Amino acid sequence: MSKLRILYAATEIDPFLQTTKVAEFLRRLPQGMQEMGMEIRIFVPRFGIINERKNRLHEVVRLSGINIAVGEDEKPLIIKVASIPNAKLQVYFIDNEDYFHRKSVLVDKNDKFHADNDERAIFFCKGVLETVKKLGWAPDIVHCNDWMTGLIPMYLKTTYKKDPIFKDAKSVFTIYNNEFDYKFEGDIIEKAKMLDIDDEMLSGLKTADFGGFIKVGMEYADSVVKSDEDFSDNLNALFLEYSKSKQIGQVGADENLLTSYYALYNELAN
Repeated sequence: MSKLRILYAATEIDPFLQTTKVAEFLRRLPQGMQEMGMEIRIFVPRFGIINERKNRLHEVVRLSGINIAVGEDEKPLIIKVASIPNAKLQVYFIDNEDYFHRKSVLVDKNDKFHADNDERAIFFCKGVLETVKKLGWAPDIVHCNDWMTGLIPMYLKTTYKKDPIFKDAKSVFTIYNNEFDYKFEGDIIEKAKMLDIDDEMLSGLKTADFGGFIKVGMEYADSVVKSDEDFSDNLNALFLEYSKSKQIGQVGADENLLTSYYALYNELAN
């Protein structure tokens, strides 16, 4: 089997930020795959709660400076990197002053959901793909984790499909029990659009909520995986709806985790 290139996109990773199971999964899986001979890149948002000095983040000037469109707005993309202690893994942080400098993740100090979390997600998804393009690093597998990465599989099958960097990339979308009730305001479909994308392709986003991002991720990903958590009836119903048209698996957090993903990645890439 050839040495695969795996790109991980996620909401968080231990030790930089840990609020959900995503952080520990992202800490364990990429390192395991690297030890099994795969080449790894990891991307997460640079939420303001992450201490830059303590974690030794520094800006990569040659990758920064692209403008990312979110609807009619264009926001400058800043890329920072840091290494995971005791592992030969680098993490790329997607940053922007308007979206990621507040000292919180998805909710403010009064537990109020940030109204622009949809825009932050769109900026993150587009920012990841543009940065990978600039790196000139062609991934075989793009493994997206949690709702905030849900648009990446769709962008890979549309705007970026003919790009030499992404033309052979397959996507995996893992869903976690991180549901929220908030409904986004404004025209989320217009904000999420890119080249070669029409309204119909984004119809899953019409609900403008957590389920919308999950639907789009499931619809366009080559493989969908459930995390080993208990899910709400609502989320389970979504899975049932999509499992008729594609393979949905569940990979447990046991000792088979690494071998299961190793097999899945190789199956998708070949």
